[in-house]
Amino acid sequence: MRSIIKLLLLVAGAGIVFSACNKVGDLPHYGNGTAPVLTASATDIAPAPTDSLKEVLTLNWTSAKYATADKNMKYTIEIDSTGKNFANPGRIVVNGALTRNILARELNDILLAKGYAFNVPVDMDVRVVSSYANNNERLMSNTLKIKMTPYKVPPKVAPPTTNTLFIVGDATAGGWGNPVPLPAQQFTRIDETTYEGTFYLNGGKQYLVVVKNGEWDKYSVANNSLPGLSLGGAFGAGLSDNFPGPSATGMYKIRLDFQSGLFTVTPAGPYAVMYVPGDYQGWTPATAQQLGSPAADGKYEGYVYFPAGGSFEFKLTTTPDWSTALGDAGGGTLSSSGGNLTVPGAGYYHIMANTNDNTWSATKTTWSMIGDFNSWGSDADMTFDANSKTWSGTITAASDGSFKFRANHDWGLNLGDNNADGSLEKDGANINITAGTHNVTLYLNGAGYYTYKIQ
Repeated sequence: MRSIIKLLLLVAGAGIVFSACNKVGDLPHYGNGTAPVLTASATDIAPAPTDSLKEVLTLNWTSAKYATADKNMKYTIEIDSTGKNFANPGRIVVNGALTRNILARELNDILLAKGYAFNVPVDMDVRVVSSYANNNERLMSNTLKIKMTPYKVPPKVAPPTTNTLFIVGDATAGGWGNPVPLPAQQFTRIDETTYEGTFYLNGGKQYLVVVKNGEWDKYSVANNSLPGLSLGGAFGAGLSDNFPGPSATGMYKIRLDFQSGLFTVTPAGPYAVMYVPGDYQGWTPATAQQLGSPAADGKYEGYVYFPAGGSFEFKLTTTPDWSTALGDAGGGTLSSSGGNLTVPGAGYYHIMANTNDNTWSATKTTWSMIGDFNSWGSDADMTFDANSKTWSGTITAASDGSFKFRANHDWGLNLGDNNADGSLEKDGANINITAGTHNVTLYLNGAGYYTYKIQ
């Protein structure tokens, strides 16, 4: 009996299985579609700026014939440089339609985004990519080659009509004095809407960009408290605020793009500073005079003025606080546990420090000029201004010639200009000067960066 029951259960189970496997009907099948065929109304497009809002190109294409209504199909127009295989195309998305009229402004934006020059024809590839709305089943059309010429749009900020720009401010080596040192604080004109320059900037200070050296028509920013503005942002003519300088002292490349109305500030290379807090300025590291290491190699130098009446004591620190303070370990050496460093009296000192071997030195200096104007004989002494921390003097040259700066009427410490770029180097090349009488200013208050002005 038990065997019969098992047999009946087995037959019933098989019936259920076979019943479950009965074919109800074919599932729907969606076709793969057909690649669209693209045609264009023009093969050479060169609109004028006044055509910005005109339709200059009409593209038509055939349906991709997906298994859905046309309104659910997506078509993406791709435009890229010929030969780039659409690696980075400009795109225009069209939903449901089989045609698109393109404005001159739309094409121009794509061309300028690729960096093409104004009024120079370029060969571009154009295609349409079809897909479902979710981007599935992408099909590429044929590729059309169309010559396109970008036109010049008015720059967002009007560039200077003088074709010149200069930087001035307490962020610069020349301070707020205007005229500024040349060529150290002059921008280079890259093209009609782009200016660029590499400048020494004191950390945490400010600057302006002026149109004429010695005048105050300026480019500036609207709100210099905006986060990140010290490294770039929007600028304009005659705005209310100074440019905020970078937080750290160093060499920086500043680029002004009048076309976009944007500026950028990027470090030009490594740069390290050392602070010299002392009695002369209230023992405050963050506001102390700095020594500089342009190669960030542990070798620092700079100039510090110690006025009369103080103790002439100081320390060195590589941070704007006391956490890395170095003091006198005796015999011209430095130690974190050393006492205060000192100089013998008031004056303008050239201070050098080396954190690789922990040594230092301080040499009191006065400055003069020597050159063809005095047959490289007796020095023309310069006068120190304690307020501006600059040295100034006068040269009267009977003919064109050259000269140099030197300390203490001696060649052991002299400064020249190797690249005629306004930056002074120890034992550098002679500085050219024209015939006539010139007022000369020497700026040694930068952290390891020195320059001059000839008027």
